[in-house]
Amino acid sequence: MNQTQQICQRVIDTAIALADQGFLAGTGGNLALRIDAKTFAITPSASDYYTMTRDEISVLKLADLSQLAGSKPASVEKGLHAKVLLAFPDCQASIHTHQPIASAFTLLNQALTIRDDNHRTILGNQVPIAGYAPSGTSWLTNNVARLLRADIHACLMRNHGVICWGKTVEEACQVVTTLEQAAREWFQDILHTQTRRNNPALIDQIQQALAG
Repeated sequence: MNQTQQICQRVIDTAIALADQGFLAGTGGNLALRIDAKTFAITPSASDYYTMTRDEISVLKLADLSQLAGSKPASVEKGLHAKVLLAFPDCQASIHTHQPIASAFTLLNQALTIRDDNHRTILGNQVPIAGYAPSGTSWLTNNVARLLRADIHACLMRNHGVICWGKTVEEACQVVTTLEQAAREWFQDILHTQTRRNNPALIDQIQQALAG
């Protein structure tokens, strides 16, 4: 396999691994891997991760999102991924998930402050929240773009999900996993606080959310 084919296969393998962990479900979520300074590979639109083939993976130009290869149209979030890859030249992977706990946190419309020291080394001090916008729109892309900084590695998207990135595929996947843990711990802390305050209605809601 040449480099592009290898990257396309890596897209498939990574998508399946994330789906196995519950971070991607059905056809929800997508991911992009940089091929070189000018091109990237991305999951196709509305495709089952477990049946994707290498020929279906879209190869796009970063500059204008024109499609160079792939038998299916690219994910509607291609502009979002391109914005991340262009903002961080050393970033190799961008992952958009609908992971359950972190996605639930986006409904609160607030940034997630990271309390655990180990989590901060991976996520930074805070994960910002981008305002709501429909999937696949320049509106959503611009909302996220305004928040991109060197000291963060993920962004929450209100009522939608999250986008995470890293210098390697492994690093990006670690951001996904760590963000889910950090969001879970935030809800658990609130649960303990509300238990002390005897707020049974909210306690039930949080317990149901954490149970998945």
